Amino acid sequence: MSPQKRPPSRKTVEKRKQVSTTAKQQPQQTRSQDTYELILETTGNLLDEVGLERLSTNLVCRRAGLTPPALYRYFPNKYAILRELGDRLMALQDEAVLAWIDEGGLETEDFDAAVASNVRLQERVNEITRQFPGNIFVLRALRAIPLLREVRIASRDMVAERMADAMVAAGHTASRERLLEAACLTTELTYSGMEMILEEPSRDGRQICVDLARMMVTYYSQLDS
Repeated sequence: MSPQKRPPSRKTVEKRKQVSTTAKQQPQQTRSQDTYELILETTGNLLDEVGLERLSTNLVCRRAGLTPPALYRYFPNKYAILRELGDRLMALQDEAVLAWIDEGGLETEDFDAAVASNVRLQERVNEITRQFPGNIFVLRALRAIPLLREVRIASRDMVAERMADAMVAAGHTASRERLLEAACLTTELTYSGMEMILEEPSRDGRQICVDLARMMVTYYSQLDS
């Protein structure tokens, strides 16, 4: 029988709480902005090469040709860099979803039209994510690292609020609270589908999007019954 895993000590818990995931300062001058962007670009490229586990600030410095003090001027650790990348990726995804809502993505006449509209949104967001440096590894960081999870949750909740409001405006008869819960659930579902498509490129990404869309459109139609 394996020994019981001990709970983390008070010192370990306090140390975790002290880890900062925010940038120390935002660059103002052009040269500083270039360094800031170089750190982010280099990190994204390294994630594609070495993955999340092997990423370190020392590796970023070596690849970017920077000294550690130059990096630490902006980012206290690798988690702060990952958070900035996560914020940017979530913002790009959110922009696409909100534009889809504003373009009438929810205002469809029948089941097939609703599925097609949802597929267009999924493929748009998936392509944005695919083009983002470090794409799948940034997504993994936002899901797996407790310090960064709030970035993804904040994005999900904001989008869900807008989706719920748009569905009420589009004529859904379920309560806003129920629609909000459903929007959170289906957003998590699309994250999972996106990860499957990006992690396993041999799969039929288009079919995954279609299957997800059919499930979601059916699910929302049942909420109104």
